[in-house]
Amino acid sequence: MTLSSTEAKPASVPSHPEPERVDSIRAAAYRIRHHALNMGEVQGQGYVGQALGAADMLAAVYADQLTYRADDPHWEGRDRFLLSTGHYAIGHYAALAEAGIVPVSELETYGSDDSRLPMSGMSTYTPGMEISGGSLGHGLTIAVGMALGLRAQGLPNRVINFLSDGELDEGSTWEAAMGAHHHQLGKLTALVDINALQADGATDTVLRTEPVTEKWESFGWYTQRVDGNDVGALLAAFDNIAAVAAPVGRPSVILCDTKVGRGVPLLETREKAHFMRIEEHEWQICREQLTAGYEGRAA
Repeated sequence: MTLSSTEAKPASVPSHPEPERVDSIRAAAYRIRHHALNMGEVQGQGYVGQALGAADMLAAVYADQLTYRADDPHWEGRDRFLLSTGHYAIGHYAALAEAGIVPVSELETYGSDDSRLPMSGMSTYTPGMEISGGSLGHGLTIAVGMALGLRAQGLPNRVINFLSDGELDEGSTWEAAMGAHHHQLGKLTALVDINALQADGATDTVLRTEPVTEKWESFGWYTQRVDGNDVGALLAAFDNIAAVAAPVGRPSVILCDTKVGRGVPLLETREKAHFMRIEEHEWQICREQLTAGYEGRAA
């Protein structure tokens, strides 16, 4: 686990979350990955690699961090989770099913005509989907406005914005980052999936954003960089935010280094991984590899 910040971590924050808590989130992440594979098989292709890579992040958010009511997605007291990267919707749907907001049985309609689960996230269709993603770079701007609005209403709700490393290419992301610091939005957290891949190739060949940790810190954010496939590191990072950043009105960001296709060796090594085409006979192999890896680690 790697944590980086301009502020020292207080001794009261646990460096290692309880094993039972970690195991619970790992189990949720396994189920999210399994759901994503099942959905991907419906279409035979899709953004499966991103869903597998981000599953630990999504599990930590939905199974450990968010306050919500599964039977009332519009409940005023809910925390807001904004999926800026609309093409990650397959992973988000899996997390919504794990949370009980979307029926697991409905996942088999993914990407089909008249489905509430289109291939790119649409808030008008899907329960629990706060914004329509797709035009990258808009999510953090919306999150800042939402956090400001909630505070103006006197509501304590948190806002978590999930965005990709490719979105750090967008100037609107950094304008929003400045605004969040200026307005002291301590209830706002950005969760960045750094999988080093975007549609046009490796992220650092499209537009190099490193040193990204120092950039966020220079914008005044409480910044931590972790292995996004390490559940313990993710939970510790969220604990740090609650102890260090939120009480002083400082926006926070967790930069998560992840691996596309995580948990399925067959897909982890696939060259064209942004939008995967998976052969009919490979889906069961993927599920078997996922289960073997999860059970082996648990043992």
